[in-house]
Amino acid sequence: MEYRVRIKELPEDLRPRERLFRDGVEALSTVELLAVLLRTGSDSMNALDLAAMLLTKTGGLLGLVKSELEELYSIKGIGPAKAAQLKAAIELGKRLAFEVSDPRKAIKSPRDVFDLLKERMRYLDREHFTAVFLNTKHHVITIETVSVGNLNSSLVHPRELFKNSIKRSAAALVLAHNHPSGDPSPSAEDVEITRRLVEAGKLIGIEVLDHIIIGENGFTSLKEQGII
Repeated sequence: MEYRVRIKELPEDLRPRERLFRDGVEALSTVELLAVLLRTGSDSMNALDLAAMLLTKTGGLLGLVKSELEELYSIKGIGPAKAAQLKAAIELGKRLAFEVSDPRKAIKSPRDVFDLLKERMRYLDREHFTAVFLNTKHHVITIETVSVGNLNSSLVHPRELFKNSIKRSAAALVLAHNHPSGDPSPSAEDVEITRRLVEAGKLIGIEVLDHIIIGENGFTSLKEQGII
């Protein structure tokens, strides 16, 4: 029978939690940080081994971020409770990045929109169509997901978009959606729906300033492309 080494049986200088208190959280490796989050291992491995196996199974930290909840708890040794802990920690990281970006500042350029939304949107595995509602000074009122599509497309109806704009008393808005492929180049469908929404906005009196397509490492502004 194989003997499993428990974390508490390791020397103190190898235990992740003790190292965190002694050396600071920055000193821990990614595997050690995950082990602290997981807290315990499984029947066949300790928390460090489970963390290393999890990173291998998901393809590294980026793969872990992109993994669905169901994918995580289907991995042997993870289960629903540990999967929930991991997803909660990842979401807190995304929200922190969003708060640090200062969503209350005025939107002055496509880069401002990308910086505001990139951590929130670039790792999503489906197209999320998002609206950034702005006041008369182009400060952000709120950000809302208008629709979630399948792996290849997102359906957006002008009625839903502008109903929310009116409800929020928005003077203008910026559209944004992600491309799960990582390539932010606009498709023919992106161009068509943008033009349709711009025209609908003109009729209602709410200006559509831009449509930002977010990829994994960059973005495309349809305004800069001359489409708006």
